[in-house]
Amino acid sequence: MPRTAALRDWVHERFESDFPGQQLPIEAASADASFRRYFRVRLPDQTARIVMDAPPEKEDCRPFMAVAALLKGAGVHVPEVLAHDLAQGFLLLSDLGSTTYLSALQDRSTAPQLYHDANQALLAIQLASRPGVLPDYDHALLSLELALFPEWYLRRHLALTLDDRQQATLKTTFAAILDNNLRQPRVFVHRDYHSRNLMLVGGGTGAFPASPGVLDFQDAVYGPLTYDLVSLYRDAYIDWPEEHELDYVIRYWEAARGAALPVASDFHDFYRDYEWMGAQRQLKVLGIFARLCHRDGKSNYLADMPRVLSYLRRTCQRYRELRPLARLLDAVEDRQVDVGYSF
Repeated sequence: MPRTAALRDWVHERFESDFPGQQLPIEAASADASFRRYFRVRLPDQTARIVMDAPPEKEDCRPFMAVAALLKGAGVHVPEVLAHDLAQGFLLLSDLGSTTYLSALQDRSTAPQLYHDANQALLAIQLASRPGVLPDYDHALLSLELALFPEWYLRRHLALTLDDRQQATLKTTFAAILDNNLRQPRVFVHRDYHSRNLMLVGGGTGAFPASPGVLDFQDAVYGPLTYDLVSLYRDAYIDWPEEHELDYVIRYWEAARGAALPVASDFHDFYRDYEWMGAQRQLKVLGIFARLCHRDGKSNYLADMPRVLSYLRRTCQRYRELRPLARLLDAVEDRQVDVGYSF
């Protein structure tokens, strides 16, 4: 039976006792970069639910359920799991609405309040951290992610074969980045904490909620403290002048210090860690976007590559240890060298 038909049958079974014999409209809600799909079920009482379709041969629903419970316990607004069928890969979830941060931030005047709320939710996640609960974001996993850049972005997307010197540059630079990343304090890491996975939800005062609804957390790990912060403020889907970014990051850093999280006492040191963590994520994201295009046929992600590259270039030009990577990027893309600040 096609999955959509099986999903419809499963949904109708769940609500047959509440709404006997009634048709329940089911519409596409969203899809993400994995094999998961999401549908919105409109109920006769004017409420709605979300159904996650996660093919069990490709996706495992159990991490989603476990992390949802973990984040809910930390006071974070996440979808409630109302019913599940792990054999078929279906979850019935509460609906956090359809307004993403990305949509709301098109009115840029909303940014200070929205990012304040996002910082507060992130602090709640991090303050709940403890080892041994989530998988470790260790050397092996961080390295595996970095390997996506040469495999998918350079070889597949740009059709390049690196010479020995260029391969040595990548090896040395990746080692330096990982050394920084693995020396950072460790907390719970959402791993995709950005404007497409944060939702405007009710429950607050004034125009905005007290905290965002948080989605797409099933790949959460225990790892570097700055990872989610750089996901949020060097977002692949929306960017800000660096003076605005600095303001938002400083506000997080001050709040984190006040909450006794193990952030660096000097903001210069903290921002360096933030940027170096960003370099790891940006290299990974370039590889993932290329893979989504060439393997999965999702070419829409290519439009966001220039933004991710600009973040990576900014960091590589700023720190002398990363300048060889900046020169490699110039070479493979036949670009003129840009002038940047350095530290």
